[in-house]
Amino acid sequence: MDAADFPELPLPDEIARAEAQRLTGTLITPNGSLGRLEELGAWIAACQGQSPPRPFTRPRVVVFAGDHGIAANGVSAYPAEVTGQLVGATLTGGAPLNVLASAAGATVRVVDLAVDREGSATPEAAELKVRRGSGSIDREDALTGEEVRAALQAGRTVADAEVDSGADLLVAGEIGVASSTPASVLVAALTGAEPVAVVGRGSGIDDTAWMRKAVAIRDGLRRARAVLADPVALLRTTAGADLAAITGFLAQAAVRRTPVLLDGLVVGAAALVAEELAPGARNWWAAAHRSSEPAHALVLEHLDLAPILDLDLRIGGGSGAATALPLVTMAARLLAETSTYEQAGVTPPK
Repeated sequence: MDAADFPELPLPDEIARAEAQRLTGTLITPNGSLGRLEELGAWIAACQGQSPPRPFTRPRVVVFAGDHGIAANGVSAYPAEVTGQLVGATLTGGAPLNVLASAAGATVRVVDLAVDREGSATPEAAELKVRRGSGSIDREDALTGEEVRAALQAGRTVADAEVDSGADLLVAGEIGVASSTPASVLVAALTGAEPVAVVGRGSGIDDTAWMRKAVAIRDGLRRARAVLADPVALLRTTAGADLAAITGFLAQAAVRRTPVLLDGLVVGAAALVAEELAPGARNWWAAAHRSSEPAHALVLEHLDLAPILDLDLRIGGGSGAATALPLVTMAARLLAETSTYEQAGVTPPK
């Protein structure tokens, strides 16, 4: 089977969602007083196909790492070698994501798809590596046809492995200097936005780097629009192995009926492509937060997803999703563990 071929996706269980909504009305809280937590609880119930939902026991964050040839254009505040350094820091537990994930009760896995160095920090991280770096998307394809399918399959393989090993909630993150540039091109291409509408500060770039980034996105978008009708060609032309793998990961999670917390811009851009490849996948995703990157607002609007948090985060890497994870955990537990009026002997409202 081609890595880009996905079966028709199931919908979350609407009967379980309706039952969760009914159950919420019997709990010892004023109707609607838990706000978005009620909505999240019903979504979790629908994804699990049962009400009340099971509390999550094995949330898993998977970080996809890769370098991008466009970094040579000076579009990031960091040199390209920082990607490998951040991979090392995450593998040893010293990155912000590690702290946030640990606090939220999640474990972290790092997958090196395209870090531009021999091997990786660990052999396990590099077992699905596609290549070193990617083409500079302003003037050449990011990947070959064979590479883009290998990256999509890598993402699908990782999703299957995590679900098979017991993961009941997935989070995708990324590590890659300059990754917001191809992500912004993807967003502009798929939402019809102009380049200037998607150019953000990313890693904290100054005005000069912002202008270089705007030019890179403009040139990348010109090439992307030529293949807009073909999601795989769009990934080949514009993305990189990390973004392609995240795309496969998100779509396959939906195939496996496993809920996903979406992070910021880079994961959001991959989500747009995943929805093109596997229509309906977005029903299995929740938007963890609203990034301060302008392109991310376009992602949320296009996917019709309301963010759980809005903390002005720009860090990416899965950190925003890890920050929202405790709220998602609470939403499931509220439905599962809160007493009803009858159980508590409390008089319900009239």
